Amino acid sequence: MTDTPHFPLSAVVGADDLKLALYLTAIDPKIGGVLIEGPRGMAKSTLARGLADLLASGQFVTLPLGATEERLVGTLDLDAALGEGRAQFSPGVLAKADGGVLYVDEVNLLPDHLVDLLLDVAASGTNLVERDGISHRHSAKFVLIGTMNPEEGELRPQLLDRFGLNVALGGHTAPAERGQIIRRRLDFDSDPQGFCAEWESAQASLRERCQNARNALASIPLDDQALAHITERCFAAGVDGLRADLVWLRAARAHAAWRGANAIAEADIDAVAEFALRHRRREHSPPAPAQSQTVQQTAPQNDNPGEGQGQWGELPAQALAVGVRREVPSWPKKP
Repeated sequence: MTDTPHFPLSAVVGADDLKLALYLTAIDPKIGGVLIEGPRGMAKSTLARGLADLLASGQFVTLPLGATEERLVGTLDLDAALGEGRAQFSPGVLAKADGGVLYVDEVNLLPDHLVDLLLDVAASGTNLVERDGISHRHSAKFVLIGTMNPEEGELRPQLLDRFGLNVALGGHTAPAERGQIIRRRLDFDSDPQGFCAEWESAQASLRERCQNARNALASIPLDDQALAHITERCFAAGVDGLRADLVWLRAARAHAAWRGANAIAEADIDAVAEFALRHRRREHSPPAPAQSQTVQQTAPQNDNPGEGQGQWGELPAQALAVGVRREVPSWPKKP
């Protein structure tokens, strides 16, 4: 039985800021994932699923809201350990996501201790399960994509800070883009295999570019000049702690690799500034200089809610203007 085709990332109209943030975390997962703020129905999971196609495993795993800690990390069978002298491990969501994308919708509605645990594993790339003196360790390297609607509850600042990059989405789309969005959606619905075949060349080029950037990443130095520039701007933005400096530097290096450059340039630092600062900037601090953000997002979502995709029909999102993090659109709460 073959997998149902899903909308290729290369065919998504607009959404340049969000796609760039996703590419950067795919190039360097140590950046720490992407937190996407915005209302539901903005095709966020479609973009995340499309990102999985650019990774080696192509694995896409959704963490359901209401998941327990055991479902997240996995379980150890103590009876097997006592009777057979070995720990029998039943994998959880973290093990299944290894090598792919872990998508967490409404991450702000998860219990804080689960978010903390999730971010710990995302940062270390390893999951350790311990129970009554017995332990099991396994690889859990994945690109973490979280979404939230701030109107339904905020994440604690400590948890916000631990997401590497942050992108906010709005809701207006120009008529020309709307028509293009609908046309591609109709084409995909009428012939998914044919549509994906039509975009396979562009998709292959995108995969190759990401792979080349990953291969080149280690050869690009995290140089002192770029670090000095970033630390000065983090200080000016009034961010707490030092994680912003490190994430910004890693993201700038990933952007240089994405461009095919062999060193970090000021353009790389500027390109990722708002991604790194938006959720860390103090409310009273002015925004750091950044490029104009006028892109839109779109892509269809799987109509099968069992796959964590939600329904597609709401139109694509537009990146919010640079500004104070708390200034977000007043999205309605879910009924």
